[in-house]
Amino acid sequence: MPVRLHVNIDHVATVRNARGTRYPDPIYAAHVCEAAGADGITAHLREDRRHIKDDDVERLRASITSHLNLECAATDEMRQIAERVVPDTVTLVPERRQERTTEGGLDVAGQRDAVEAFVSMCRKVGIRASLFIAPDEDSVQLAHALGAEQVELHTGEYCHACEPGKKHERGTELERLARATELARSLGLEVAAGHGLTRHNVGSVVAIPGVSEVNIGHSVIADAVFLGLAEAVRQLRASIDRHAFLA
Repeated sequence: MPVRLHVNIDHVATVRNARGTRYPDPIYAAHVCEAAGADGITAHLREDRRHIKDDDVERLRASITSHLNLECAATDEMRQIAERVVPDTVTLVPERRQERTTEGGLDVAGQRDAVEAFVSMCRKVGIRASLFIAPDEDSVQLAHALGAEQVELHTGEYCHACEPGKKHERGTELERLARATELARSLGLEVAAGHGLTRHNVGSVVAIPGVSEVNIGHSVIADAVFLGLAEAVRQLRASIDRHAFLA
């Protein structure tokens, strides 16, 4: 099966919010991404609403024709929003107000009660529950124990290792991702991957047997500045398909 591409449209909203206008509209961006080959749309509703707003989530749910993946923290507020909107997937992520972007995987053990309550709600209303975790055995095992259907493996360390002169580190990080994927699949979990991926470094990740989805946002919007959004998605889609096929 082809590796699915979910495009995160958060930073379209970032540009919009910088001027307090109604444009560029992240919902229009989502439609462009779908037409260009995205299999789904990802949006992170942060507690401080720094980019995606509540209304954006409502409009995405009402208008896109592909898969809606809502990223959020494991809080009571976000659980209530997800239960009302019913996205196709909820991906629980760590969140700190001072961070520029999500760094590291979810502390599943430290937030066990909150995660378990969120996953329980998802199962009740028919939302796929995914946990954004570090690629390590303990996190994968606990995600399975709490009833998640999917894990999204944090690829940040791999992407940092793609810088020049870090070939050994890159190999080490790919091995971590491969081991975590193998374990997750053996437990019946679906495996996604994301954070820092670009059309230049995504190939080695989608070539890992068992990876079925990638979530990519910042690099798509960065490429769109020079290529246009549709072409940025098409080139990323082509890179994913080329390397997944070779695997």
